[in-house]
Amino acid sequence: MKTDGRSLSHDTLEAMRHRAIEAVKAGQKPSAIMKAFGFCRTTIYRWIRAYKKKGQKGLKSSKHPGRAPKLSPKQKRQVARWINGKDPRQYGFDFGLWTRQIVAELIEQRFGIELGVTAVGRLLAELGITPQKPLRRAYERDPKAIAQWKEQTYPSLRVRAKQEGAEIFFLDEAGVRSDQVLGRTWAPQGQTPEVPTSGQRQQVNAISAVNALGAFWFVVYTGMLNASRFVEFLKKFMKGRGKVFLVLDGHPSHKAKLVSKYVESLEGKLELHFLPGYAPELNPDELVWNHLKRQGTSKKPLKKGESLRRRVEDDLKAIKRRRSLIRSFFRAPSVAYTTD
Repeated sequence: MKTDGRSLSHDTLEAMRHRAIEAVKAGQKPSAIMKAFGFCRTTIYRWIRAYKKKGQKGLKSSKHPGRAPKLSPKQKRQVARWINGKDPRQYGFDFGLWTRQIVAELIEQRFGIELGVTAVGRLLAELGITPQKPLRRAYERDPKAIAQWKEQTYPSLRVRAKQEGAEIFFLDEAGVRSDQVLGRTWAPQGQTPEVPTSGQRQQVNAISAVNALGAFWFVVYTGMLNASRFVEFLKKFMKGRGKVFLVLDGHPSHKAKLVSKYVESLEGKLELHFLPGYAPELNPDELVWNHLKRQGTSKKPLKKGESLRRRVEDDLKAIKRRRSLIRSFFRAPSVAYTTD
């Protein structure tokens, strides 16, 4: 039975070549040596020629260089520049997300080189480019207003707060539901599974305020937020506090006349400062809700008869006890401007 040299390791083949040459030098017939190894009879003559030409070095194993890459290092760097921070629509495509097929088409257009999607995938991995879920950003966002808030407005607010002995809090609201949107599950091919869900889902809302020193305030409630209810929450929040600069979004309830009237009645004890529109990532309190939904309520399905409101209140109380956790929210990259 013949031996396929391709199934053997480089080290094994190299050792066999050395043994075969030593056997030839000892007077054995080449054909008998190859028969013992299970190799084709003519194989040994290539080894003998290599030994005569280069000596022991001629018997060493070396990896096959493989197929030469179609793209040069310079072209690979160009591909990385096309993708990094840019959009396929900038190159004439009608789709806003990068795919391997789009990259392959762009390479063919610009370099005249055809690559399959698998080869493009290997290329992107080599360049350190990985598939990622993009962040959604509203078209209505105003980058200039966001930059002004981070670089001018908020730094000035911090200076004023220090001068006037005021605390800066960030406020936000969120809703929590007991059910979750159905995602994917496993089932035999062709048999779409059915997942029974309850028609009696629970939903509660919560409002909270947080500051960089680890202070945390919250209220859990049901129903809609309106101006009168927001004033009630502000009264609870301000109880026992000194001067406060409260940073929040531009929700209609926050800007209602009733709210402005209440703020005026406090004679400067409370100031409302509004974040730029469509930029929730600037609010550290958003990270409270992210933590709640990833680490708390949403990760623990409710048992039959269990109260969602009680669960949310317990989760928020647990967050309130962890001042170090609250302070860590302010170190997130999106809100690092608050502590710079």
